[in-house]
Amino acid sequence: MSAAVPPLLRRAVAEGIGTAALVAVVVGSGIQATELTRDAGVQLLANSLATVFGLGVLIALLGPVSGAHFNPAVTLAAWFTGRRTGDGPGPRDAAAYIPAQVAGAIAGAVLADAMFGKPPAAFSTHERWAGHLWLAEAVATAGLIWLVFGLARAGRAHMAPLLVASYIGAAYWFTSSTSFANPAVTIGRAFTDTYAGIAPTSVLPFLAAQVIGAAAGLCLVAVCFGRPAAADRDEVVVPHAGQQSATRSTEESALA
Repeated sequence: MSAAVPPLLRRAVAEGIGTAALVAVVVGSGIQATELTRDAGVQLLANSLATVFGLGVLIALLGPVSGAHFNPAVTLAAWFTGRRTGDGPGPRDAAAYIPAQVAGAIAGAVLADAMFGKPPAAFSTHERWAGHLWLAEAVATAGLIWLVFGLARAGRAHMAPLLVASYIGAAYWFTSSTSFANPAVTIGRAFTDTYAGIAPTSVLPFLAAQVIGAAAGLCLVAVCFGRPAAADRDEVVVPHAGQQSATRSTEESALA
């Protein structure tokens, strides 16, 4: 038996706030790191660790409300995979989630700048224009989609706060782009001329690479897990409250 899904407005607001908080963590920790040390390795370590912890907390907190997408690529992939069965978010859900995510990302960047006394909404001058960066973004996004939907199909969606955050932390280090892997976050980070920023002229190729990566990630899911089993609506990234299957083991229920 499933609990009622929260109203769409509440879910969209949760997506906006969650994405804002995520970008504030990414940008704010980047500013803090550059003010504390000039060592590039330590800066990246501080930025990645803050992102891991912040993302894990946000997924655990808001997953039961909206599914904790915080990412248009995840939202669109969820809609695409569930469009025939009705298991995923519908077009109306996606149309509410994606603008909320983008607006939240911009607000999060502005908030982070304000907290550190930086000029608010200053466009980044950090050019990220190179083929290897675009390849890295495609790889990072493919891995994220593979993980998120693989967990759902394997019945391990309740482990998303730990595993998704861990993957993003790892991808900071194994990709040359430091794994944006998120169109909304990419757009938001164009509004801060700080360590984590990306110049507006570099945004479009990143978005294109992320779309390609998301498609590749869905292909990996299909190859590894086959067709999805029936699932409750919006069970991505983590199930809504009350939507856990009654057939789960006691251990899985406790973890959830």
